[in-house]
Amino acid sequence: MPKRLVTFLLGLSVLLCSSCATRVGSDGQKEARFDPRYLAKTEIDRVVDTERAEVVAGMRRIAVKLYKRNPKEWKKSGQPSADAALARLFAGGVDFPELEGRREGAAALYAFSANYQGDRVLGVMAGLLGMVYAAFEHKDDFYLLDNLDEQKLYNCARNIEIAIWKMSSTRTDSGEPLLLSNELDPNNPNLSFEREFGRIIGLLDFLSKVVADKNGRAITRFTQNLATAVFLPVGALGIR
Repeated sequence: MPKRLVTFLLGLSVLLCSSCATRVGSDGQKEARFDPRYLAKTEIDRVVDTERAEVVAGMRRIAVKLYKRNPKEWKKSGQPSADAALARLFAGGVDFPELEGRREGAAALYAFSANYQGDRVLGVMAGLLGMVYAAFEHKDDFYLLDNLDEQKLYNCARNIEIAIWKMSSTRTDSGEPLLLSNELDPNNPNLSFEREFGRIIGLLDFLSKVVADKNGRAITRFTQNLATAVFLPVGALGIR
């Protein structure tokens, strides 16, 4: 058999094996099935798929927690339930009438402002989700020729840190938090928000390093005082 043909067949067999997905059948046994999509995916693409799904799932868990602690917010948007508000938030869009065209950092800032009368959970999370979607180039499935920008991923992680600080420090004129999140009562502490946000930041930072290494580029790192920090550019920030 010609050497070139042998090489081709070996390469094809590797691709076919790598494109087999394993699942557990109804009888508890592992089954391998062929998925042609994986022929066009590298190992990094699969990592990106998983990381993106984990980040969005984490954002959803945070939104659920925020609506549970701040039930008055979903009622402001006229939704019949928190589940309906969540479905609206995660339907895939980034534009909501109450945000008046604002996206990403501009949307989150508006939600923290005293003038905003709408659903603050929606505003903050829509802003953060817009950053996440932009950092992943508005895709949820990645292939060989798809590229990510490590700087966008890094900036998105830093913006989430800023949002955490604003959530814990922004208060009404009467001194009450605009949004209840972590519970710092020493008798009944609840730091679940901080842990979930920290997990998302870790995922974004890890992926930014993987992408930077793949692209052979360096990440421009920023040091900001959280009290005066501004949201870093990720995608189209919208009007301010």
